[in-house]
Order: sequence, then C-alpha cells, then structure tokens
Amino acid sequence: MESNEDSPRTALTSTRHKCAACFKQYKKKEHLVAHMKISYHSVHQPQCGVCQKRCKSFASLREHTTGSLAKGNCSKTFAERGCTLCMRIFDSPASLSEHLEICRLPAPFPHDMVKMPWTESQIDINGSGRITEAIAIDCEMVGGGSDESLDVCARVCLVDEDEKPIFHTYVVPLIPVTNYRNEVTGITEEHLRNAMPLKEVQDKILQILYNGESIGRLRLNGGKARVLVGHSLGHDLNCLRMNYPDHLLRDTAKYPPLMKTNLASHSLKYLTKTYLGYDIQTGVHDPYEDCVSAMRLYKRMRSQDHQTRGMGMFLAAQSTSRNTFDSWKSKELENLTPDELFEISKSNYKCWCLDSGPLS
Repeated sequence: MESNEDSPRTALTSTRHKCAACFKQYKKKEHLVAHMKISYHSVHQPQCGVCQKRCKSFASLREHTTGSLAKGNCSKTFAERGCTLCMRIFDSPASLSEHLEICRLPAPFPHDMVKMPWTESQIDINGSGRITEAIAIDCEMVGGGSDESLDVCARVCLVDEDEKPIFHTYVVPLIPVTNYRNEVTGITEEHLRNAMPLKEVQDKILQILYNGESIGRLRLNGGKARVLVGHSLGHDLNCLRMNYPDHLLRDTAKYPPLMKTNLASHSLKYLTKTYLGYDIQTGVHDPYEDCVSAMRLYKRMRSQDHQTRGMGMFLAAQSTSRNTFDSWKSKELENLTPDELFEISKSNYKCWCLDSGPLS
C-alpha cells in the first residue's frame, strides 16, 4: 500500500505563491499581496535577460548576474553573451562584440577645447535645426568661510543633447574665496577676475531652460520648459541660488535604477565608468566632461524600451480607476493571479523612458 506520509508537504509546496516580478515565494496569498503593495514592481525595473527576474536597480541586477551569489545559469549566460555596460544579453559573442563598439563610449574632449564664455548665438537651436528638449548642467565649487568648507559656485557649464556647450563661464563668488581647491577645480584668482556676476548667470540659465520665454509667457503660450539633467542637481541649484520645477529634474544621483542596492547614490565617476565605459575626473574636474557624462547617462536610460507583459485583456476588463491596489478589496486582490497583481503594481518613480517623444 502506497504511503501518504509526504502528502502534507506536497500540498504545502503546491500552494506557495510566487511573485511574478522578483520570484520571491510566500506561503499565503495575503503575504504575496502585501509584498506587491510595498515593492512597486513594474515593467520599468531592470530585468535579467536570462530568467526575466525584475530587480530594484542595475546594481541589484549586477549582483544577480555577476556578484558573489549570482544565479548559475544567469551568470554563465551573461559571462558569455552579456554586456557589462547596458546589461543586455545578446544572441552570440559576435553580436555582443559588435554591440560593444557602440555601447562603450569615448571620453569627451577636455574643457580647453570648449569656447568660453557663453555667447547669445549659442542658445538658439542645435545642429539639427530644432530646440533640444534636455539640458545638462554642472558647477565647480571653490571653498568659502573661515574653515573653507562652504561650497561657492565659481564655474558653470551647460550642454545640450548633442553635447554642444551652450553656456560655459566663470562666476563671481558670492562670498570671499578662502580655498580655490585648485588641485581639483583648476580655478585660480585670475580666472575669476573678469567672471560673470551670479545674477547675470541665473538670468542666462533661465533663458536657456525656458527657451527665452518668461515663465508667465511660457504658460500663456502653452510652451514647454526644458528638462534639466545633472548629478546631485539639488546641490548645484542651491549653490546657484536657483529653483527649478521638480518634475523637470533628471538627477543621475537619485534615479533609482542607477542607485546602490541600499538606495544610496553612486558617484558620477563610478556611473560613467560602469555604464558608459570611460574614466572621468582623473585630475582636474572638468564641468564640460561631467555635463556630457550626465547627459549620456540620461539618454541611455531614456532610450530603454520597456515592453508590457501582454496582460491587455485583463486591464481592458477593468475600469481605469481599478488599476491601483487601493481601489481593490483585500479578498479581490487575493483572487488575482501573480501576473494580474504585477499588472496593477506601479513604479514609485517616473521612468526616464517616458520622456521619449518626437524631439528625443
């Protein structure tokens, strides 16, 4: 007579509930639902090209494919056909080699190749005859205060999407400089002798960002302000004594897919080496180089193509007001499949791929 001794264990295994995004498993469906409510899984999360697992960030995806606890099949496949820059998997080593020639970018020209200071004709349009949608900014800070710890903006650079410098000038410090930090900034007292006053710098930057329109006229005419790209943008804007709408900021230091697994920020130097394939800030910091690197990171993230999971029929059967967890009752949520739960799970950040449009 066949024993049923293992039946309870078999039954328990068969009723485990697996997250359709990160593959975590739960004994009770209510625990899976609770996980989905706080995980904010979405199609915009980085995804393993082998097992299709969703990860919170590219750093998490790297741990999954190349880290000390990497999954066997994923690690093997990625080692053979995976791009360590964009994390995509290719059909063959030959396809990967061809891709790397495009994915690995050369370092920008140094700042002494860039014309300074800014001129009026540079802010109109880029080489293709259209107004660019995004502008990258970077500032160099000198030290102020008795302990030299206050960051004071002494140089600022803006570039467009085509990496063309459209504003690059030294800035008159608001307070006396007590440390030029020359070994990092390359700035001396002589550089600031004929620098541009901060108020004029602010006006020029706003003119660029608002396409030469005042905020009032921009709203009246239905115009569109530009996206502002940078690394630690809040710090740069504070040092410039400027504000800009949060929904138009694209900060590579605070974009979740580019952050560490503990959601701390990576340095721009690390991000550039890891995702673009070249070194920056090897000596004197060049704001033009930093601007270009931030812009390239933004454009690489923006160009991602995030496909839906093919659950259109399910979503079509629900009213739009029902496509969030808050609009469902607990028992209703527990009756949904893992795939259906994933479909109503929304990201808690705006993916930069949503910026793509006719001007991108």
